Amino acid sequence: MNETINDAVSKLYHKLTDWVESLILLLPNLLIAIVVFLLLYTAGKLIRKGLAKPLHRFVHSRALVDLGLNIISIAFVALGLFVALSIIGLDKAVTSLLAGVGIVGLALGFAFQDIASNFVSGVLMAISKPIQIGDVIQSNDHFGTVININLRSTIIRTMQGQHVHIPNKDIYNKPIVNYSEEGKRRIDLKCGVSYGDDLEKVKRVTIEAVQTIEHILPNEGVTLFFKEFGDSSINFEIRYWVDFKKQPDYLAALSDGIMRIKKAYDENNIMIPFPIRTLDFGIKGGEKLNEQLQTVLSEKANGKHN
Repeated sequence: MNETINDAVSKLYHKLTDWVESLILLLPNLLIAIVVFLLLYTAGKLIRKGLAKPLHRFVHSRALVDLGLNIISIAFVALGLFVALSIIGLDKAVTSLLAGVGIVGLALGFAFQDIASNFVSGVLMAISKPIQIGDVIQSNDHFGTVININLRSTIIRTMQGQHVHIPNKDIYNKPIVNYSEEGKRRIDLKCGVSYGDDLEKVKRVTIEAVQTIEHILPNEGVTLFFKEFGDSSINFEIRYWVDFKKQPDYLAALSDGIMRIKKAYDENNIMIPFPIRTLDFGIKGGEKLNEQLQTVLSEKANGKHN
């Protein structure tokens, strides 16, 4: 029994001795590994700090800049960890760690596919800049002003004041109508005049009325096209361009156009006709209402007389 205990204690002593010797031999490499890790970690912080101001100056998306700076910091920390493990001879641990990171990343990619898609779309939008804060856009059946763009979603404020959060992948992968990109917008105003009016006079009076609208762009020109013979009017469309920074600019120019055309028509005796409908109350098609009324009254009168 005593011999068994003595053998166990002896083996434990030799094992601990081997560990201590290995630690002493490993100590220089361990110190070097720690120094290398700290150097790379410090380098990452310095590079992040040095790039922060230039990136914020040239890249307007704060979220994209912060993302890039965080990636730089994580990259230097990971590099320092892998180099340190290699110095102390844990190459297999480094290989296993890299394999584990790859498997975890693949699993997270499948689990958070929509989140990753929105994130990538947000990065691409920050680079290509199809829209910017303050733009008036229409996307995914929503119309409003862009008030925020982050790496997950784009927020627009509708004309009624509601905030709509649209995932970035839906904006990046689908058509976007950007009304603010050109800084101008064309108004297509439809109207009609009676068949008795002089069309040349109508065209001249209408164009002159529209040309006095505030914020109109004279270099773009004003055009008027008669388009069809309507039921009670000859219909036309007048087109003119105005400055556009926000939706009220467009609505004000449209409203001014209607008011000025109406006033010009009143001053020049040009009529915008009401819709005309012919109602047939007769049993037989084509019979006039007054004739039918006279017949009915005559029949009633004869009936009373008899």
